[in-house]
Amino acid sequence: MDVRLRLARNLRRLREQKGWSQEKFAFEANIHRTYVPDIERGARNPTIVVVEKLAVPLGVTAAELLAE
Repeated sequence: MDVRLRLARNLRRLREQKGWSQEKFAFEANIHRTYVPDIERGARNPTIVVVEKLAVPLGVTAAELLAE
């Protein structure tokens, strides 16, 4: 599976487990609110810095976000 799709799947699953909307999650990750839906669709190729920003509020490592 493409790494962007793995990230999208894991990100959505973890975000939904927290009960957060995409907008709330973007706020928690300190990224623009329109960026999360693009990542969750696999339409963006975020940098490793952004992957780390996504991982921190979810309480996981960047590696866990990219894992199968």
